[in-house]
Amino acid sequence: MSEGGVVKRDTVIPGAPGTATRERTARARLGEGLSEQLAFRVANERFALPLSSVREILKLGPVTEVPRAPRDVLGILSVRGRVTTIIDTRRRLRVPESPPTPLARLLLVEGHDEIIGLLVDEVLSVVRLAAEEIEPAQHVGSDVSDHVAGIGRPRIARGKGSKADDKSDRDMLILLDPVALLRR
Repeated sequence: MSEGGVVKRDTVIPGAPGTATRERTARARLGEGLSEQLAFRVANERFALPLSSVREILKLGPVTEVPRAPRDVLGILSVRGRVTTIIDTRRRLRVPESPPTPLARLLLVEGHDEIIGLLVDEVLSVVRLAAEEIEPAQHVGSDVSDHVAGIGRPRIARGKGSKADDKSDRDMLILLDPVALLRR
């Protein structure tokens, strides 16, 4: 993994617990039991998408601009003869822009009936989260985007004598909802 540490956001505050129905819906969306997430970095934030929604990870190739496309659409790219829309994840998530680095990758993510490419700064790893390591977005607080499905706090395996369950020893992941993220 790259630069670790807990990501702190002023806009994420603990909220009042939601109803049992909302909690069940959020858990179903994130998955019961062990959930596999692909962790990646955009700016200085760590995000994750369900591994089942990611078809492929590619290096960034030449992208063809599309006139009058929405601001967060970089353009299109031919992937094995199939035209794929490429979205700048920085713009979609409203984080500061910067040019792609050699670590930048395209995540080919399944939308409703198409595959969309998401440009991310770096792919980190696959993270397995138990249900108790996921906090649904309804519990996170007031100013979260529709793209956010919840917060993941994976336990980090430490050496002997450490407190692996201590919240200060966890790296936070912002879990994204792929359906909401790909909506135009």
